[in-house]
Amino acid sequence: MAFSDRELLARLVECEAGGEGETGMKAVACVVMNRVQVDYGEYGRLYTVNEVIYQPRQFTCVQELVGGQYNIQNVYNMRPTEVEYNIADWAIAGNRLTNLGFALWFFNPFSVTCRDNFPSNVGQFVIRIGDHCFYNPTQAYENT
Repeated sequence: MAFSDRELLARLVECEAGGEGETGMKAVACVVMNRVQVDYGEYGRLYTVNEVIYQPRQFTCVQELVGGQYNIQNVYNMRPTEVEYNIADWAIAGNRLTNLGFALWFFNPFSVTCRDNFPSNVGQFVIRIGDHCFYNPTQAYENT
């Protein structure tokens, strides 16, 4: 199924951060757009929202199977509302959350604390928004 960048970003925002409020959803959209914008490292070789979101093993919501089981919470099953579309439009237009820095990663640690570094030390903790921890790239990221 081929989605426009807007549609795919709205679906990913709903899937990854639908319960995180507007700020949490905007933060996820910012990570995607930061990856589109970065011109070095692993993501520097990707140029569109679709390329970023469909990059293998990046977003659980794009995987139809997780742990060998059907993933019912995936972008294909999402039905974005005007809220998610507005956030997608906001991010695609170049808007960013200032407290997020240039975060390229997020994850839900399912704990009250965020670890200081993203795996492999390519990211350094910058902020927690809702249940998600966000990470800015370190110098180690440049070599990915």
